Amino acid sequence: MTETAPEGYRPCVGLALFNAQGLVFVGRRANKSQREHVAPGYAWQMPQGGIDKGETPLEAARRELAEETNVTSVELLAEAPGWLSYDLPADIGKEAWKGRWRGQAQKWFAFRFVGAEDEINILTPAGGHKAEFDAWRWAPLDETPGLIIPFKQGVYHQVVRHFAPFATRG
Repeated sequence: MTETAPEGYRPCVGLALFNAQGLVFVGRRANKSQREHVAPGYAWQMPQGGIDKGETPLEAARRELAEETNVTSVELLAEAPGWLSYDLPADIGKEAWKGRWRGQAQKWFAFRFVGAEDEINILTPAGGHKAEFDAWRWAPLDETPGLIIPFKQGVYHQVVRHFAPFATRG
């Protein structure tokens, strides 16, 4: 399995954070003006973010999780095989990343949250990072494709397939 994202795609990670009941963390995007992340009726997603230079995907996953949710009390459950990618609609790609990337390729990880819920802090996460989310909740994994912006739904369907063994229907 290669650690390099497919050519033309921004290398990223995605995180399915499961609680003890098998539900997954979803956050509502705080900045509703970013068309690469939000569309009317589709503002919820699982944590995700870019891989920094010199960082492994797993290191990026742990860092992004802390930056977006403040969560560090986790156990790694699984890594989805390969890169899961999506293309941005052309007009959004030009606007979002000045046409540099055609989309994102993501390494997805499943983690079990083993901390107390008061560890979750989306409004003032660790390290002084700007809040990505303005609300959060636990949701059944199989509902997540219907919450995310439509052009990312194919990736979420793959995530559901890969991580179904860790999920329960809420």
